[in-house]
Amino acid sequence: MNKNLFFWILRLLVGGLFVFSGLIKVNDPVGTAIKLEEYFDVFSNDIAPFFYQFKPYALPLAVFLVVFEVVLGIMLLVGVRLKETVWALALMILFFTFLTFYSAYFNKVTDCGCFGDAIKLTPWESFYKDIILLVLISFLFFFRKDLPKNAPRWANYTAGISLFLSLGLAVYAIQNLPFIDFRAYKVGVNIPVNMQPSAPMVYTYVMKKGGELVYLDQYPTDESYEFVEMTLNNPEALPKISDFAAWNGEGDQSEFLFQGNKVILLSSNLAKMSDANLDVLSQLFASLEKAPVEIIFMAAATQEEIDAVIVKYGWKIQGLQADATVVKTIMRANPGIMLLKDGVVVGKYHHNNTPVALEALDLF
Repeated sequence: MNKNLFFWILRLLVGGLFVFSGLIKVNDPVGTAIKLEEYFDVFSNDIAPFFYQFKPYALPLAVFLVVFEVVLGIMLLVGVRLKETVWALALMILFFTFLTFYSAYFNKVTDCGCFGDAIKLTPWESFYKDIILLVLISFLFFFRKDLPKNAPRWANYTAGISLFLSLGLAVYAIQNLPFIDFRAYKVGVNIPVNMQPSAPMVYTYVMKKGGELVYLDQYPTDESYEFVEMTLNNPEALPKISDFAAWNGEGDQSEFLFQGNKVILLSSNLAKMSDANLDVLSQLFASLEKAPVEIIFMAAATQEEIDAVIVKYGWKIQGLQADATVVKTIMRANPGIMLLKDGVVVGKYHHNNTPVALEALDLF
């Protein structure tokens, strides 16, 4: 194969993958920030406490990483400053390989977020993907002197435009919501249905009898069998949503949320909840007081803290507790609004885009 063609194929594969991965994360930089916070928590416990100091900067770091990923991919594709680009890509993939190996080997952060929520990879799959990328980039790195030295003017313009566009898209996604929602709670999803298996679970029971392993489709009643393990044969049938719950002092209130029309204000962290548009939210709640809807404030906090916020702003609504991870998965804004109709997600809004009463009612 011609050497130049070989290098071009490598550039296409590596650059294309970086652009694809970066654009998925540009769509949801808050999700990347959440993933970075998980790593900082793990590293602060396992390696050194100072990693905890990075948590407040997770979002700007996430924006830098996702934009850098897109721009480097574009630069590799169009041939801009290839020596420097290959150096940067090699360092980045080394960093990602360390993260994915750490996740896989120590079973810490079980989803690296390499492709956001669009494509889920196991920790080991993520690591193997990074190893392949590392090998491909190594070819480019060791033969970087043979890569084109100069780029045409249009290529430089393209790299510059990609920087401003990807940065603009990332900031827009933060101030609003992701352009494309890949999560389990996207608009149109029936939450209670997705909390159930899509088909009966089929297991294989590994038993031991007489020193030999026996594989059975049903658990034996014969007590002479010794249980070893059970394996799920159809994991694709597992519930898509397994952790949704909302509760108060009276117990679990999930079924209540799935009945009728609900306007749910969500907050994953009351201490960090933005107060920029709470007056608009208060106007919405007041406008809906006589409408056929129930308004819920669902937050990752104690019931006392939730009730205190409700009293502070004079909201005539009900407060429920929830898990912070679940709330962050549902809503990338703090606070944000989710509209449920009989358990189906019919609308989601960033607090910067709080709907008026008529707009919300039209969705029920």
